[in-house]
Amino acid sequence: QNEKELQDVVKQQEAKMLQLIDKSGEVTRLKEEVTQLKRSLQRAETEAKVLWEEMRGQEAKGDAAHVQERVLLRQEV
Repeated sequence: QNEKELQDVVKQQEAKMLQLIDKSGEVTRLKEEVTQLKRSLQRAETEAKVLWEEMRGQEAKGDAAHVQERVLLRQEV
């Protein structure tokens, strides 16, 4: 009887460990996704800032190539 109970406890612990491993992998995946989203947001904010400056007329040149160049330069900073 005690041996059977011990086996049940061991099985339960193994199941809990597998759940924790699954959750750990999911947390890692979600952290990577958050990092990618932060990068995307930063790029979008940079582009929006450059476009806003262009719209306000701070730049004499308004062509698309110039705007794209400014966006790329800002992203490098």
